[in-house]
Amino acid sequence: MTTQAISASVTRPVSVGHGLPPGAIALMLMLCVSWGFNQLAVKLALPDVPPMLQALIRSSGALPVMLIVGRLRGVKFFERDSTLVPGVIAGLMFGCEFVLIFTGLTFTSASRASVFLYTAPFFVALGSHQFLGERLSTVQWSGLALSFAGVALAIGVPQPNVDAKVLLGDLMVVGGGALWAATTLVAKGTQLRKAAPEKALGYQVAISIPILGFAAWIAGERIEHVPSALSISLLAYQAVWVVGCTFVIWFAMVKTYSASKLSAFTFVTPLFGVVAAYFIMHDSLTAVFGVAALLVIAGLYLVNKPDPKVTPDPNVPA
Repeated sequence: MTTQAISASVTRPVSVGHGLPPGAIALMLMLCVSWGFNQLAVKLALPDVPPMLQALIRSSGALPVMLIVGRLRGVKFFERDSTLVPGVIAGLMFGCEFVLIFTGLTFTSASRASVFLYTAPFFVALGSHQFLGERLSTVQWSGLALSFAGVALAIGVPQPNVDAKVLLGDLMVVGGGALWAATTLVAKGTQLRKAAPEKALGYQVAISIPILGFAAWIAGERIEHVPSALSISLLAYQAVWVVGCTFVIWFAMVKTYSASKLSAFTFVTPLFGVVAAYFIMHDSLTAVFGVAALLVIAGLYLVNKPDPKVTPDPNVPA
């Protein structure tokens, strides 16, 4: 599906009181599968390419993809449309988000980081309530909590006995999740929502490049040997597909649908990551994972359950 077709499929407004339409749900599931495997792609490439340099290569490779696709679609990247300021703000947050996450991973474990990163939907829900006027019912808030509990159960509940460095890493990852949420809210609540998805994301990717480059230099990261063919293909997957395509689709959807409900679907991402690890790295799956998956699905159902207090709008797709 082309970016133009995807953009066209999400141009009609959707009421917050209604669940996402089937097409949006299908797209979100595809995004979550892609992002879940992306976590594994980063891990598999680590022996050849350090994490901050991976993020730098990813942004550097994705930017030309977005420029080419946008050019073919007639996007005017340099047209004055009042998106420069919010675009720069979103770009600064986008770059700092990955600096916080990758730095936090040097202090805390991957399982703890995964749990704390997916606090992002809570920040989106709070921000949507405060700044975008979106209202979630008690049932929908309960759905968010249920989905988060499922993610925590699937990955492993954090142990209470941790030292100061681990706590610092946890806070950094939570900060990364908060910046992820803030970027979503900026894209939804400013002039960026009127820009083409390639332009809205282009700001973020372009500005993240010097930020990530500086962070890699400060960390002393370097590539010690020629990466393997597998690592190169995984870097291409991250740059071309994950950032160059799926992030564009995400921002196209964020501009139209409820930010809080879209963000709730990201709870599924680490579950797909566990499944990918099972088939590719032969990690074990347990009955606990099955229970966790049911919790996530039940939570997403509650978040997307239509609010009976909201009168159906005939102009809104079901």
